[in-house]
Amino acid sequence: MQARYFITLSSALLACGILVFFYYLLPLSDTSSTTARLDTTYQNISVDGPIQPIPTSLTYDVNWAILGKALFHSPLLSGDNTVSCSSCHLVDFGGDDGFPVSTGINNQTGSRNSPTVLNATFNFRQFWDGRSPTLAHQALGPITNPLEMGTSLQSIIQKLKQYDEFRVAFDELSSSGITSENILQALTIYEQTLITPNAPIDQYLLGDNSALTEQQQRGWLKFQQFGCVSCHQGRNIGGNLFQKLGRVDSVPSHLLLDEGRYEITQQEKDRNVFKVPSLRNIALTSPYFHDGSIVSLKEAVKIMARAQLGRQLSDEDVDDLVALLHSFTGIKHELVSNE
Repeated sequence: MQARYFITLSSALLACGILVFFYYLLPLSDTSSTTARLDTTYQNISVDGPIQPIPTSLTYDVNWAILGKALFHSPLLSGDNTVSCSSCHLVDFGGDDGFPVSTGINNQTGSRNSPTVLNATFNFRQFWDGRSPTLAHQALGPITNPLEMGTSLQSIIQKLKQYDEFRVAFDELSSSGITSENILQALTIYEQTLITPNAPIDQYLLGDNSALTEQQQRGWLKFQQFGCVSCHQGRNIGGNLFQKLGRVDSVPSHLLLDEGRYEITQQEKDRNVFKVPSLRNIALTSPYFHDGSIVSLKEAVKIMARAQLGRQLSDEDVDDLVALLHSFTGIKHELVSNE
């Protein structure tokens, strides 16, 4: 069958108005099956231990994911048509934007570092303070935040309805057409495809002893022996629990200006408590910490070892751990192709 093409729309503000132009060309599947599967080296292997490999098999709805990708990259989701989800989450460059804090509409800046969107589907909650329980709920945060995208789902619906391409795409997938629920569903399904399996650490855990260098293997032993795995564990090597920053020893004072979950719960026990970030692809997501204040991965390792574990690491220990952290970089499978 001949492929259809769904065109994402971008807008740029000009002195005399808004110029709308097409900037993404995404293929929509015409096949009767609406699911696709990622098949790579390993399938359905369960590994015991503190860290589990990312699954290399994923079933997803192709057309919902394509629509979600179009929405993710469209600035129509912001109040002034200048900011998209991908403005702060560059899926081809680590899933964040590389800045300490991100810039939203009207050149406003937030107060927290943008977490990576890659493998976010494996987090038990979303945002640094864990205030969102799902990816769909998380998407509402930036959309409605006046410093970020500064709009509402109802406003987005009205804008999308102006374009036949969006109307047709939504109508083909749902009898209810363009709705808040369908927008969030499309975004969620697309984000669920943004996984990075087959990192060297995954291959090593699955039995390939040559996947890690000797230095990385030393780092893996120290990562376990020093207690790093007490917080950075599970499928996402983090992202599955909360922890108090400075649990054992002090941290640089600027890291405590943000009170973390306390701002949500107003409970003293949650002051300076944050969701433990995933370490997957950590070598690609500098700068680090919730305020994006630490550029060096070595410095981040030293701060966390001292503050969370009470350890003063030798230079060799730091080098071994940093080498290990580089083995957490996976192979990105953005499962919907532009081609």
